[in-house]
Amino acid sequence: MAKANILLVFLCSLGLLLLGGVGVEGNPNYRDALQKSFLFFQGQRSGKLPANQKVSWRSNSGLSDGSLDHVDLTGGYYDAGDNVKFNFPMAFTTTMLSWGTLEYGKRMGPQLQEARAAIRWATDYLLKCANSKPGKLYVGVGDPNVDHKCWERPEDMDTVRTVYSVSSSNPGSDVAGETAAALAAASLVFRRVDPKYSRLLLQTARKVMAFAIQYRGAYSDSLGSAVCPFYCSYSGYKDELLWGAAWLFRATNDAYYYNFLKTLGADDQPDIFSWDNKYAGAHVLLSRMALLGKDKNFEQFKQEAESFMCRILPNSPYSTTQYTQGGLMYKLPESNLQYVTSITFLLTTYGKYMKAKKQTFNCGSLFVTPKSLIGLAKRQVDYILGENPIKMPYMVGFGRNFPKRIHHRGSSLPSLAKHPQSIGCDGGFQPYFYSSNPNPNILVGAIVGGPNQNDGFPDDRSDYSHSEPSTYITAALVGPLAYFSH
Repeated sequence: MAKANILLVFLCSLGLLLLGGVGVEGNPNYRDALQKSFLFFQGQRSGKLPANQKVSWRSNSGLSDGSLDHVDLTGGYYDAGDNVKFNFPMAFTTTMLSWGTLEYGKRMGPQLQEARAAIRWATDYLLKCANSKPGKLYVGVGDPNVDHKCWERPEDMDTVRTVYSVSSSNPGSDVAGETAAALAAASLVFRRVDPKYSRLLLQTARKVMAFAIQYRGAYSDSLGSAVCPFYCSYSGYKDELLWGAAWLFRATNDAYYYNFLKTLGADDQPDIFSWDNKYAGAHVLLSRMALLGKDKNFEQFKQEAESFMCRILPNSPYSTTQYTQGGLMYKLPESNLQYVTSITFLLTTYGKYMKAKKQTFNCGSLFVTPKSLIGLAKRQVDYILGENPIKMPYMVGFGRNFPKRIHHRGSSLPSLAKHPQSIGCDGGFQPYFYSSNPNPNILVGAIVGGPNQNDGFPDDRSDYSHSEPSTYITAALVGPLAYFSH
């Protein structure tokens, strides 16, 4: 009997540890966080939800998307806490999910199936956007200026579902280059498990990339207030041409794409990586050929990747990156965690490449090993998962002290099951948006914009720059979570 009691106490303690988001050796439970990440994407789904939908407080939405232009543009993801489908960040989300799956899929275990499902929910939609009308690439659904004036569930949407597109006369090399990158990266994910689907993705990626190259221009110039200031292409479109060509080269090994990216000339030397600025990501992706393939033609990209790392590492003489007192990378005041997760992905991945070939490099007097990069990446992941001055995990549903009042329409309003009556455009502000109560629906796996530069977080629904989650914040962390969970 005594042994049974001891066993019971042990099992209860283990359960509390797992509930509390703590894994082995006192580390956060990375595998739990990885599993929760994929649930978040289910919570962001637009369209007709499948029978195996696990996030049960969500229902079908946006079922007439595309009808204003007589096409089917249902599906895809809402980008953040609103009910708009912005393809520029959605495509980047898809590219990062695909890259994470390609690099770390073997470490995902049973979550690999969830990763593929999350990618496919996006690519099915992106294929419609690219193939519905010749000469046209659809790049978004829903008028953001109208949508943002409302606080309503996606299931109740009564705002106009305007469709936006780019074409030869209204180009968008940035959004097209990113869409091509997403489709090409995803084609590699599905190459063995669904060869037919993979071929369709790659064929469409080639077509969209050809459009991006032939008709040069920024989509912000073509679409104006439909995408700005929300997702303006601030860095221009050259980085997406490089990024798209890099992914198509990896997917096809076609020298055309290598020759094209060499024609783009000298790159910017950024200290950031995001849905807008892809240079650093492209440099790390292309450096793989130099590091793992020992191909001297890619040495330039290896050097650029290392220069980027030197601007990120805190002890580097070339560092341009601030850190909070609690150790969090701090780039910009609005939604800072998007930069943290994206840069963390690059630190982990470049560190992994270096480790495979026992490589090191120098940032001036600083000697950099794979451990330098991977250690910094781990500290960022751990901070996000609760190892920070206020002991708050910034992933919703992870541990106990996570953000409870996130800036997210569906999460903050009662579900259809609880409140079957429609909640109109203005109906959600009182009593829901302005309430100090926790959100009724927990958007498990969502990562919010994060703390301020003093490591503080007010958990205030109206403070969207800190409390709003987005698809690209979580997407970039999937790879590092898989790496550290192994």
